[in-house]
Amino acid sequence: MRANDYQKAALRTASTLEPKDLVLNGALGLAGESGEVADHIKKHLFQGHELKKEHLAKELGDICWYIAIMAEGLGYTIEEVMQMNVDKLMKRYPNGFEAERSLHREENE
Repeated sequence: MRANDYQKAALRTASTLEPKDLVLNGALGLAGESGEVADHIKKHLFQGHELKKEHLAKELGDICWYIAIMAEGLGYTIEEVMQMNVDKLMKRYPNGFEAERSLHREENE
């Protein structure tokens, strides 16, 4: 599936298409779903729970949904957001990750 096709499909199930609402729903949803992922990992590492990979994959899908609607609310396609991220990382780490470059980043990076 192409990312922009996913975004269109995700928007079909959004409760509103108002940009400000998409941004707010996206931001709050990302916080909630990321918390669910962190809680699952915490329980696995510190409380003896089984690591349920399929469950985590489904949570990642929920995170994708919130990213897709938030990007729409901001006026971007999800592919544009992905490309912006790759461009930023290529500039920051032109030869792949280097701890030294991570430790000494410019202030506004």
